[in-house]
Amino acid sequence: MSVFKNVIVYRIESTWSQSLDQVEQGLGTQRFVPCSPSQERSAGWVEPRGEAHGPLAESVAGQWLFEFMIESKTLPASVVRRKVEERAAQIEATTGRKPGKKEKKELKEDVTHELLPLAFTRHARVAVWIDPEAHRLVVNAGNAARADEVVTALVKALDGFAVTLVNSQVEPAAAMSEWLSSQEPPAGFTIDRECELKASDESKSVVRYAKHPLDIDEVRAHIAAGKRPTRLALTWDDRVSFELTEGLQLRKIVFLEGTDEAPAGGGKEDNFDADAAIATGELGQLVPELMEALGGEMRLGAGPVDATPAAKAPAAAAEPALADESAPF
Repeated sequence: MSVFKNVIVYRIESTWSQSLDQVEQGLGTQRFVPCSPSQERSAGWVEPRGEAHGPLAESVAGQWLFEFMIESKTLPASVVRRKVEERAAQIEATTGRKPGKKEKKELKEDVTHELLPLAFTRHARVAVWIDPEAHRLVVNAGNAARADEVVTALVKALDGFAVTLVNSQVEPAAAMSEWLSSQEPPAGFTIDRECELKASDESKSVVRYAKHPLDIDEVRAHIAAGKRPTRLALTWDDRVSFELTEGLQLRKIVFLEGTDEAPAGGGKEDNFDADAAIATGELGQLVPELMEALGGEMRLGAGPVDATPAAKAPAAAAEPALADESAPF
């Protein structure tokens, strides 16, 4: 059973307040329905436990868990193109004229419609977690476009629901630069062996380190020359390893010390509850500590700080190719 791997974190507006039953009813208005034979794409909410006709909203230790399903049909572009060219050639042979752009577009639509029932079907399952007490939304998505689709679906389903991306007082790139230069990560965190540095000038040059020590003069020289970290591998409290990005996303999350193992002999339901409790419990502690290390959460209307001293002493600062998102539950 997999767990959260790549997450984007949002702050839920404090004015929103619904019960789990109300959330269940709202999600029910957008329950997932598989694509029809001629439909290219379908999306909606499914049961997090994978049990047919089960609840769409689950609660484990006070944490609310949902799952968003996206189904799409993929047609090889080369096949569509060949069929269109064949039909265009037939039209030219029978009428003596070549089809124009508009007619070719219509031919492509016709061909696509005819081939869709034979197309390969792909699914992506996106886990969603709401911490109702902390007013935090976490989406298990590897890119902003996928997360935006999920958030849009939530806004449509839940009355008064509104969120903003969580931002830190200190820019992640500035903080990561300081941590790498000084080799002094914030308390509770250690620097691992992967990072990416990118130049901000016209060269746009990129340097990547994988499975490589980062406490070397070469890394400091790249930073001194103006390269900024776009991602950095870290470990928190010897319990969770992850990659922090310049956009404040957490990627490649791994739960350590055996925390991702379900109890021996546990059934499917026990595994779901254990995985959910581990993921929400660990990330529920990690996210606030990471925000504190980045100077605290940025208040509405405030701008991020891009200053090395602030990154070093955050306590002084104010506070869709379709890919399976590996749903954790």
